Amino acid sequence: MPEGDSVFRAAARLRPVLAGQVLTAAELRVPAHATAVLAGRRVLEVVPRGKHLLTRLEGGLTLHTHLRMDGRWVVFAPGERWTGGPPAQIRVVLGTGLGTAVGYRMPVVELLRTADEQRAVGHLGPDLLGPDWDRAEAVRRLRADPGRPVGEALLDQRNLAGIGNVYANELCYLAGVTPWTPVGELPDLDRLAARARLLLDANRLRPGHITTGDTRRGRGHWVYGRAGRPCARCGTLVQTAQHGTPPQDRPAYWCPYCQRGPAPQGRDPGARGRGARR
Repeated sequence: MPEGDSVFRAAARLRPVLAGQVLTAAELRVPAHATAVLAGRRVLEVVPRGKHLLTRLEGGLTLHTHLRMDGRWVVFAPGERWTGGPPAQIRVVLGTGLGTAVGYRMPVVELLRTADEQRAVGHLGPDLLGPDWDRAEAVRRLRADPGRPVGEALLDQRNLAGIGNVYANELCYLAGVTPWTPVGELPDLDRLAARARLLLDANRLRPGHITTGDTRRGRGHWVYGRAGRPCARCGTLVQTAQHGTPPQDRPAYWCPYCQRGPAPQGRDPGARGRGARR
């Protein structure tokens, strides 16, 4: 699932083509809105909100989209051939005199009144990349369920808006705890929330969700996607399992030596430090 910084970059790509421009072409290729007529309306702004994207139009309408696992926005210059995927995968077309934004494989395409945006995003917690970021409120929400596994709590957009599975795993590593550690056992939730903000902010205009500070290929993450490879700090082989609640569970990655706390069911947390290094 895309992280909040991916959606922030998508908004940054769309603004030069859409913001302030009149739509010369507009198609919503989903059954609920296939007959909507949007051409002729001016795009007021393109706003990221956590992992959601709000394209506000004159006349009090908002196009709400969400990328989830596979969706993406591609911007094409006027007259350029659309090469972002098969035509059957196109869900949104928004064209102006400056270019065309095409949304591929969008699982969420919703046209709603701007006054009703809260129906789509009102449940979200403080936005890590938003102007209204509130670290104290984010910490308060995390603390509200102290027995919840921290990996699951970080993925819950009602706590902090914008964290996906990459950052959930990496933040657990940087905090020195496994994703199954109860939130109430973390020594410093304020530092965790501050670190989440710093990571997303550092990556808001570059791809890769870099958490190590090293942008070289294969070196951007501490544990995410590194199952069976040595931990960059201690050499212990990185482990993987599932975390979260089915069917919303996600792959977890952790170093049994660097991260304290419970292991997933069926794993032996006692392996930490017992010759597990490689």
